[in-house]
Amino acid sequence: MKSHARVVVIGGGVVGCSVLYHLTKFGWTDVVLVERSELTSGSTWHAAGGMHTINGDPNVAKLQKYTVELYKEIQDYSGQDIGLHMTSGMMLASTKDRFDWMKSILAKGRYMGLDAHLLTPKEAHDLMPLLDPDQFVGAVFDPVEGHLDPYGTTHAYAKSARKNGADIYLHTKVEDLVQREDGSWRVITDKGEIIAEHVVNCGGLWAREVGRMVGLELPVLAMEHMYLITEDMPEVIEFNRTAGRELMHCVDFDGEIYLRQERNGMLMGTYEKACRPWSPLATPWNFGHELLAEDIERITPELEVGFRHFPAFNKAGIRKVINGPFTFSPDGNPLVGPVRGMTNYWSACAVMAGFSQGGGVGLALANWMIHGDPGFDVFAMDVSRYGDFATLAYTNAKVRENYSRRFSIRYPNEELPAGRPLLTTPVYDKLKEAGAVFGASYGLEQPLWFAPKGVEDHFSWRRSTDFDTVGAEAKAVRDSVGLMETSGFAKYAVKGEGAEAWLDRLLTCRMPATGRMTLAPMLKDDGKLIGDFTLAKLGEGDFLLIGSGIAEDYHMRWFETHLSKDGSVTLEALNLALVGLAIAGPKAREVMQKLTHLDLSTPAFPFMAVRRMDLGMAPAIVGRVSYTGDLGYEIWMKPQYQRYLYDLLLEAGAEFGIRLFGLRALNALRLEKSYGSWSREYRPLYGPLEAGLERFVAVKKDADFIGKAAAKAERESGGALRLRTFILDAKDADVIGDEPIYLNGDVRGWVTSGGYAHAAGVSVAVGYVPKEIADVESGWSIELLGEILAARPQSEPLFDPSGAKMRG
Repeated sequence: MKSHARVVVIGGGVVGCSVLYHLTKFGWTDVVLVERSELTSGSTWHAAGGMHTINGDPNVAKLQKYTVELYKEIQDYSGQDIGLHMTSGMMLASTKDRFDWMKSILAKGRYMGLDAHLLTPKEAHDLMPLLDPDQFVGAVFDPVEGHLDPYGTTHAYAKSARKNGADIYLHTKVEDLVQREDGSWRVITDKGEIIAEHVVNCGGLWAREVGRMVGLELPVLAMEHMYLITEDMPEVIEFNRTAGRELMHCVDFDGEIYLRQERNGMLMGTYEKACRPWSPLATPWNFGHELLAEDIERITPELEVGFRHFPAFNKAGIRKVINGPFTFSPDGNPLVGPVRGMTNYWSACAVMAGFSQGGGVGLALANWMIHGDPGFDVFAMDVSRYGDFATLAYTNAKVRENYSRRFSIRYPNEELPAGRPLLTTPVYDKLKEAGAVFGASYGLEQPLWFAPKGVEDHFSWRRSTDFDTVGAEAKAVRDSVGLMETSGFAKYAVKGEGAEAWLDRLLTCRMPATGRMTLAPMLKDDGKLIGDFTLAKLGEGDFLLIGSGIAEDYHMRWFETHLSKDGSVTLEALNLALVGLAIAGPKAREVMQKLTHLDLSTPAFPFMAVRRMDLGMAPAIVGRVSYTGDLGYEIWMKPQYQRYLYDLLLEAGAEFGIRLFGLRALNALRLEKSYGSWSREYRPLYGPLEAGLERFVAVKKDADFIGKAAAKAERESGGALRLRTFILDAKDADVIGDEPIYLNGDVRGWVTSGGYAHAAGVSVAVGYVPKEIADVESGWSIELLGEILAARPQSEPLFDPSGAKMRG
């Protein structure tokens, strides 16, 4: 066994072998894979082997498309037959709501060039005669689906990697990982020790154990998963004879089953409500090629629906039942990327859909390791999307929920209950008493809207029970004054004599003067947006940075990677050590002035001013800024003062009819200002010029900030895209993101976010289109729930286009 290697990949499933192959493909050949048993041990060997390109997240769909397209390449290169069957497939809907969901998924694929289309029940039956068309209302056909041999595919990756120079050590168990002073890793195995520059955790069922070797508790849980294989079925044999091809894949979402042909019979699998975790505390090291006990009774409700929807199964004998463990993260997506706070420790685990996503995961991770960037927007799979709130018990609750709902509809306004409430702020109970309907973001309960007594959220693709109330909240802000909680934002304290110089290099903006704030984009080396913040200078060497709450670990990983090593800068993610309230509307100043003797007039405290001040008896940090676009103030305080200030603000605002508002009203208000948000309009796909943030990119400042050269190049070339706002002729539903934008009937762009702008009384969509057509004034339309709706571009914000109200 080698004593040194650049990379050691731990785990010989399909993901580990994909990572190994991609590293060698891109030139890192001094790489090793160690596997405690044989390749495919754990979950890979008993997988059903299905694959598809369609995914609710278009960025994940791109990686799935890459994975499927890769298979012929590795088969040809390795000489290993992977048993590839490209049968095509369909997703079936037995309810109107499900069919609406399928229309939205289909629309997302249009601007990616996916060749999928809708089917009537009769057309679905013609393609897949085992189904009963009377049980369904429609389907989506996808030509790029199929299945393969898990063993052959994994070995094709492995053989290709070996051909490129990689080494693979089987029956070699990693027993410990120890980082040395120089940052390299001692990979201690039962066959000896390897010193590695990088370690990749592709442990699959043992990912938690490999994480625990370095003090890391990854949010991963294995679930028992069953599928059955029938005896030969005459209907299958006859179809193969007459059609000259295999039966296609089917996913029956409302039946919570999937099926495909297996030899002369069929394979049917379930995602059952009565799901069961496997080995929830620790995975035994002696588990490998075993299966779990059959438990057909547990999946009987799903099978009964499946046999009703596909009547031929009623006459088929069951040849085999497979019950094996697969790993899941709390939201069902993989955990990929560098682990924050560790040097060269990488994660590539919880890849439940290994044969749809394994190739894309390997590609992204290899790019990340070699080039410092995954080459895609992989936030949906980034290991950093979970913070320390994702404990063992939280993971267990959310994974069970996710598994049991894997084939259930997740409506745009639906909030799932498992693992909640977990993180709450001091005013949580007061907000709840006021009717707050909460959502959870990064583990924290945040008010979405305030429901009148007796009114509940009704989940729907269309406008729902919250519509009128959210509208009233938004109008209260525009007409008078509103109060909302803002603790869900990420807050960072940056201090020290080197703080300003460090921030000047990290962020694109000019550094604000003491007592001032500024918007502060952050770029990667390639000039794409990796963050957008508000930067406040509270004093010399004393800064407060406000950003997106869901990206706290993501951004802390970036900050810490680039942190000055000389000790001149201290950085702290404040989380709930600093909580917030915001007040906005034309009466906001009058409310605030009641709480302080300080002069809050515009000359004394102008737009984008910030200072520490007492409000009543409570010390706070107050910034003259509002994400609603109104006259407004953001107020930050230690948690012990939040209840006091909440009551004080409501009391001071009573004479003006102050009203609580939530995140849904905030979304409606920010759309009227064409304000973008992180993970929607601002993400690593776009440059600052494309995103409309170029005025905050100070390419002429002295500091050589990260991405400066690329930002200059984008400014010179003009970039490729432009962010635009449209008014949509919507009826009873509004866009949520990823809908296609058409110009004269051709797909030319995509929606990033939208909704109903209540104060303006119009439906709004924000999205990207090519710069060459960005200023075309007519011919636009947007697809929503299967309808093509006329859209009108807006040359300026719907509300206060001059900014006079927020500056006045």
